[in-house]
Amino acid sequence: GRESKIFDHDVYVAGDDDNKDVAILFLHDIFGWTFGNNRLLADHFAKEVGGKVFVVDFFDGEVITEEMLFDPEKLKTVDLQGFMQRNSKEARGPAVHDFARKLKAEMGFKKVGAVGYCWGGWAAFQLGANGKNLIDALSVAHPTFLTKEEIDDVAVPVQILAPETDPRFTPELKEHANRVIPTLGVEYDYQYFPGLAHGFSCRADENDEKEKRGLERAKNAVSGWFGQMLQGR
Repeated sequence: GRESKIFDHDVYVAGDDDNKDVAILFLHDIFGWTFGNNRLLADHFAKEVGGKVFVVDFFDGEVITEEMLFDPEKLKTVDLQGFMQRNSKEARGPAVHDFARKLKAEMGFKKVGAVGYCWGGWAAFQLGANGKNLIDALSVAHPTFLTKEEIDDVAVPVQILAPETDPRFTPELKEHANRVIPTLGVEYDYQYFPGLAHGFSCRADENDEKEKRGLERAKNAVSGWFGQMLQGR
């Protein structure tokens, strides 16, 4: 892939420039558009699904690194509460919706999918809400800040990749999704990952065979889902 500037956003773009059929909007986690694993996943989706993948910087250039979060000394220097306020749903939702709308309206893509990891999960559900007509399918992995109301309002095919341990996508929310979404008349793919925790699908420990297999399974699940829902395979 390559870095570009699209609609005033920094964007990592993967895939064939000639493709105007399928676009995937990659809604990143807290580590943002520069995180290497996010870009690797985008490269895989572009190749395996076919189409163009857009990893958009929705944090306006602000970067949180893995080192900053997982090193106790560095964590002391991070204003996480301020970061979350600056990048709340209210602050970033309008830009996410605007970029998604322009993929069809201005760039001419016929089908658009949204994949959301952690922070990006709520955004994918909002884009797929009733009456929005912005995307054609969504996939989320261990979504953060997702509400029951956003689950209730979804109107496009939904895939959820859920680890066993997740303080963000709680057992209560899992139960709610699995009870409500099958009543909404949309295709639904719920995949459960026993023994794995929040963040597994984009931040696996390479020395942990179970985590590596989980990340690979999650990546393949997204590719297969969008292959069916966007490409009609």
